[in-house]
Parts: sequence; structure tokens; C-alpha cells
Amino acid sequence: MKRITILLAEDHTIVREGCRKMLELEDDFEVVGEARDGRQAVEMVKKLHPAVVLMDIGMPLLNGLEATRQILKAMPAVKVIVLSAHSDDAYVKNATESGAVGFLLKQTSADNVHRAIREVHQEKTFFSPSLSKRLDHLNQQSFGRTGMVNKKVAELTPREMEVLQLVAEGKANKETAEELGIGLKTVEKHREHLMQKLDIHNTAGLTRYAIGTGVIESSVQFAIG
Repeated sequence: MKRITILLAEDHTIVREGCRKMLELEDDFEVVGEARDGRQAVEMVKKLHPAVVLMDIGMPLLNGLEATRQILKAMPAVKVIVLSAHSDDAYVKNATESGAVGFLLKQTSADNVHRAIREVHQEKTFFSPSLSKRLDHLNQQSFGRTGMVNKKVAELTPREMEVLQLVAEGKANKETAEELGIGLKTVEKHREHLMQKLDIHNTAGLTRYAIGTGVIESSVQFAIG
């Protein structure tokens, strides 16, 4: 029997280890790697070629949504299932627009995780049962303000998304420059472009925007029982 190869992308070690143990109980699953941040997830997918990625949204260095976009640009055949503590419409819509074919709440059961992996591997989609009833509604809505937010997210470059995340995490320009390995003036230019594109002109506003669109997310432990 050919196993479904899986990459885990989750920044909390204890959660990642628990999830791995849960998955390895299934005969048809093989966990081929674990990533602790979004950048590492992108690189590991390119190296290991997993069939499915379980992707946490809120990760350091590069959030799960941008990591998903970069992964699918490089390897379109990979199936990404997003993990989130939040079920807001904006989170679900942004995840699917990033290319994810599944969305699981971190409070979900192990059975649902198993089912999600098997279904997306068969070219289907899977959403936590509590979200399924809203799917038609999500697909039909224009989303008003949320739709505008999604459009603006799509207009940001990968580097601008990285800068936005670090700004929202409270990093100063100097820290952001060191983290990304770029010059201070380059960071300042990216911040200027962010504010122009999003029509947001202070750090607090950028932080609220990042939280509202899932660029950063509060950490909640994954339920494995």
C-alpha cells in the first residue's frame, strides 16, 4: 500500500510532536518532515515533495497563508490543509484564496484530521464540520469589506507580506532588517509601500489588519484527541 506523505508545519514543538504521533498510528500515512516556521515549510516541501501539508496559519518568519502561496507556486500538485484556531469568514476565505483545499479548526478531532488528509489526497476538499454549513454562503458572498481586504492582500509582494508580519509582531525596522537580511532603508521602503497599498498609515493599523486577515494569529494548542 502506497502511503500518503505528509509534512507538518507548526511552530509549537509539543503540538507538532503530538500531531505526528497521532498521524503515525494510521497505516496509510507517512510523516516525512516537520517545519517550525513558514520559510522552512516552503524549503522542505521543495526538498521532500510531500503529497499533503498540514499548515498552521500563525507561524514565525512567514505565516501559513503566504507559505501556502509560495508552496503552490513552486509545486502546484501539493495539497495544503490549513490549521487555525479561528473560524471567522475572513480566515476561511483567505485560506482558500491562498490555495488551501482544506481548513481544520485546531479543536477538531483526530478522526476529522485523518479524513481531511485522505479526502484532499483524492482531489476533494475538506472543511471542519462546523464550517461546512457556511461554505455555500462563503462562496456566494462578495464579502463586502472582507473582499476588499483579500484584494489588497493579493496585491502585496511576498517580501511585503514578510515585512507586514514582522511589523505586526512588534519588530522595529532594525530588527526586521536583521531578520530578513536586508538593509534598513529597504525595510523602510517596504513599510511605505504597505501603508500606501493598504491605505493604513500607522503601526497599530497594520497590526489590526494583519490580525484581521490571518497574517498573524494567536496561538492555541492543537487538539489531538
